[in-house]
Amino acid sequence: MGLLTNSQRGVWSVTENGQTITEDEIPKLRLEYLASYRKPGSKKQKKKGSQSLVDNEIDQAEAEAEEAWKDELLDTLLAMSPQAFERLAQRLLREAGVQSPVVTGRSGDGGIDGRGVYQISLLSFPVFFQCKRYKGSVGASVVRDFRGAMAGRGEKGLLITTGSFTSDANAESRRDGAPPIDLIDGDRLRELLKEYAIGVTTTPRTVEDVKIETDYFKSLEPK
Repeated sequence: MGLLTNSQRGVWSVTENGQTITEDEIPKLRLEYLASYRKPGSKKQKKKGSQSLVDNEIDQAEAEAEEAWKDELLDTLLAMSPQAFERLAQRLLREAGVQSPVVTGRSGDGGIDGRGVYQISLLSFPVFFQCKRYKGSVGASVVRDFRGAMAGRGEKGLLITTGSFTSDANAESRRDGAPPIDLIDGDRLRELLKEYAIGVTTTPRTVEDVKIETDYFKSLEPK
């Protein structure tokens, strides 16, 4: 990656770039370096077998980078106050097309944290949401209680958590004869925040594929 150099076998020294680079810059540099293996004609592509190893390392590096930002985002979400997390859910619903979402925040509201109106073509219906800033799993009882709070007011509910949902909670959300509750777990929440660019900035990175047009240079030779 240009951070080390060796003047002879077994003798290594840190380059100028290696002395000034920060730890945060290394993952990006590593991805760019590994991506160079995929360039056609690269001297680093000597064996087909080694190419598969490089691809695996690239995939691993990309997975590590994704896990890193998701972990950082989760820590940020868990550090928010309940009120701030509710406002974040309100912003997410607005970006997703829910009209006039509001945070109720009223005690004794049966666990309903907010509501809005969702319109599909000529139809519109109320949507209620509840936020659970959990680190663990949300169980089936939370889904049942939320559905009970919605009774008589609407049949479309959205349960958002930073954690996960148990298998019983997933089954309860789709139980026959009961209004369905849509579930957004922590992983889906982070993907949605990235998709709608809510507190998450994505910077595209382009890797060049360079091809030498040897025929052009040959055409310059005297005939």
